[in-house]
Amino acid sequence: MVDHAISAHAGVQAQLDRLTALSPGRDILGLDRIRSLCERLGNPQDQLPRIFHVAGTNGKGSTCANLRAMLEAQGRRVHCYSSPHLVRFNERIRIAGTLISDDYLAELLSEVLDVAEDLRASFFEVTTAAALLAFARNPADDVIIEVGLGGRLDATNIIPAPAVCGIASLAIDHEAFLLAPEDGTPSEPLARIGFEKSGIIKQGCKVATSAYPAHVRAVIADKAASVGAEVFAQDLHWRAEVVDGQLYWHGDGQTFGPFTPALIGPHQVQNAALAVAMLYLADGKAFDVDAAKKGIASTVWPGRIQRLEAGPLADILLPSRPIWVDGGHNLDAAQQLANSLAAHIALDQKIDLILGMLSNKDAQGFLTNIAPHVRRMIAVPIDGHEHFQADDLITMAANAGIMRQDSAPNLTAAMQMLAQVDSARTDPSTPTSTAPVLIGGSLYLVGLALLANEQYPE
Repeated sequence: MVDHAISAHAGVQAQLDRLTALSPGRDILGLDRIRSLCERLGNPQDQLPRIFHVAGTNGKGSTCANLRAMLEAQGRRVHCYSSPHLVRFNERIRIAGTLISDDYLAELLSEVLDVAEDLRASFFEVTTAAALLAFARNPADDVIIEVGLGGRLDATNIIPAPAVCGIASLAIDHEAFLLAPEDGTPSEPLARIGFEKSGIIKQGCKVATSAYPAHVRAVIADKAASVGAEVFAQDLHWRAEVVDGQLYWHGDGQTFGPFTPALIGPHQVQNAALAVAMLYLADGKAFDVDAAKKGIASTVWPGRIQRLEAGPLADILLPSRPIWVDGGHNLDAAQQLANSLAAHIALDQKIDLILGMLSNKDAQGFLTNIAPHVRRMIAVPIDGHEHFQADDLITMAANAGIMRQDSAPNLTAAMQMLAQVDSARTDPSTPTSTAPVLIGGSLYLVGLALLANEQYPE
């Protein structure tokens, strides 16, 4: 899939236009181009503070967010690189706790593009190089780097051995990139995913992992053993216990907690636990439990089961209708979303789903997983991206057992459609609708929703 970005800042947009013209228009895995690019820039990846590197199919961004919040609660200055952005390109690069400014972003992109023209570097490779430059030139105590795609051949893997690697939830996604076995690599799909993610493990680093089937755990352990890395695996070396929605973390004969995760959903408790495991590995006896509790309780990660505030988009419906956005887009994410709908959002109500999905995703599987919680689905396009057409999503929704399906040309029209349904009630004794609305299926669609609602990530 082609990556996209636009900016209201003329200087940033000029560089993004240069980048669009330069890049091959798609993700191309491999380290040769990013290595050459970084060499021309003075190898900024070798000038970073303590590094945390996080891979995973789902949950890696949330893990990074929890980790950053815990570190900042200690008073530490933290750089962070994540993707994709939701509304503003700047969200990808956080310098010592603050999103990069437009002027500085334009300057860095210009510097990178000036030396990249003959490399055919991708959008993500140029972005990664700009982030590494920013991190090398500005003081901080730590840097958190989220893998973009895979791990072994992802551009972020140009970094030297981190202090701690984290590998979050694993599931099937991005099959076209990750499921073509090579000589000496696993052929079973989930083991292949584990092999790719474990490619971020380097000599001497520590590794915290989530829980996986035994054959996947073995793949990661083999990779770690080959480079002399220490593995700290969930359910072998540490475990997460949830009591009344609070997290108790057990490891090395110790128990820390209770932690109260700010992010919604049972899966977010697991992501918070992985972040605790990573910080525990890094800090050892100096692990600050109170700061960790404060950080977990204050973590913000936009676009993941996030409630819309009052704004131009949300105000189309009555306040009695809670509106949520979530960017989960694969089968594992759909199951986690379904669990969260049942436990935290809809309770005993079914939701109205406004859905847009990129065409390289398993939309049928996604809809099948969440169908028991959906009373109506409205399909919308994701402009600027290759997406499923409305007719296809309508057919898939019907096949999944969702009885009411429709389409709208955009998010605003979809919300207006729901408002019209609410206003068409002819019986004045009928209570005002309180059915939740979920906008989801793609982080790009979530970004459009936040933009339309003037609710910008900070």
